[in-house]
Amino acid sequence: MSDIDFNAVVLVLVIVVLPLWMFLHYGSRWRANRGLAAQDEKLLTDLWDGRAPHGRADGQSRARDRTESQRKS
Repeated sequence: MSDIDFNAVVLVLVIVVLPLWMFLHYGSRWRANRGLAAQDEKLLTDLWDGRAPHGRADGQSRARDRTESQRKS
């Protein structure tokens, strides 16, 4: 055996180095992803201004209007 016990080195790595590395690594990832993407920000702006994007509900209402106008003709 050498002067430094292998188990002691492993314990120091597991107890000190690994948690510190995980905290710094995932903390920086969290800070990087904290903001909104440009597309999400534009969507929120459109919703706030009342310019909701045309989605499925709008398409359904247009289809319903077409079928009602065809019945009247």
